[in-house]
Amino acid sequence: MDTRTAPDAASVAGSDTSSVKAGLLLPASCDPPQPGAQRKQLVWMVFGGTGHMGRSLVKSALSHGDLVVTVGRVFESSPESMDQKSDHCLGLLCDVRDGSSVSRAFEKGLDRFGRIDCIVNCSGYGVIGACEDQDEHEIRNQFETNFMGTLHIIQASLPYFRQQNAGRYLIFSSTSGALGVPGLGPYCASKYAVEGLMEAMLYEIDSFNVKATLVEPGLVRRDEPDAKLNPLPTWGHFLIKPASEPYSHATSPALHAKRMVQWLGDRQPTSAVKCAELVWQLGHCSYPPLRLLLGSYAIESIRDRLRSVTEELEDWKHLNFPIAPDALGAERSDRADDKDEKDDDDDEMESPSAREG
Repeated sequence: MDTRTAPDAASVAGSDTSSVKAGLLLPASCDPPQPGAQRKQLVWMVFGGTGHMGRSLVKSALSHGDLVVTVGRVFESSPESMDQKSDHCLGLLCDVRDGSSVSRAFEKGLDRFGRIDCIVNCSGYGVIGACEDQDEHEIRNQFETNFMGTLHIIQASLPYFRQQNAGRYLIFSSTSGALGVPGLGPYCASKYAVEGLMEAMLYEIDSFNVKATLVEPGLVRRDEPDAKLNPLPTWGHFLIKPASEPYSHATSPALHAKRMVQWLGDRQPTSAVKCAELVWQLGHCSYPPLRLLLGSYAIESIRDRLRSVTEELEDWKHLNFPIAPDALGAERSDRADDKDEKDDDDDEMESPSAREG
């Protein structure tokens, strides 16, 4: 199906107001799609479409009448499982760690729908365990998936977006891309790298009318009606590694992430369905933000971290910023005035005989 050959009316779809709940809208400053208003039909490409957030986002985009290329992981999905049997959705397999695999998937998406408007990267992998306990293979695999995977997606698609003079990236980071979480050290490092990459790239691509947003979800629960059919464990694409003896005691900070995922289960406070709805709006809004934080945990934890950084800056700024010359001059003037006042006081306190002498 090539959307370029369809008449203009066919490329515009009305918003399904029943699926946009009251209050579930991006801020007006983003110019999000309004309930009941017409909008352009977008072609999405969702890497990590078989994961927790990816599944919900694919369903949200399809429910709004958009077209979707959903890309699953080659070592957990089969071609048969990715066969969507739908004119609106194409299922593909890809290993984001391999740049040629990403390029092939992108070309297949273009061949099917004729264009790509919005690329989402939900793919990710993490190891839960102390930094010291993680070996080189585990650390490299996290960087290959999270950072190099993102870079491969950008390098495969950005030349097309530049030529098209339009395009959008929605890259899933994490609250772990904004603060260090005990038990997730290398994973946090890989997400920090993704954040730095995207923030720098924004300056480079702005003149090409290509936009990008980092999506930072907090603790997200699976709440799709078929969530129980999802073969992934509740903690998704994470490997929980047994702790070595120094990090195995019950209160060890290195076990924080493990305790968190095992305690939460499916009780995470943030809804995957609502997150997917907001990310879908993000693809259609005119002025996307650099970062979209999803969930109260994301807001509170990142706010606390930024407050801590600000306090440290204030505590140590005196080492780097000497007193300004004008302030120093004012201080000297105040000292001179104080000296004059003291001299006047001394004169007034002299005895009459001393003054006569």
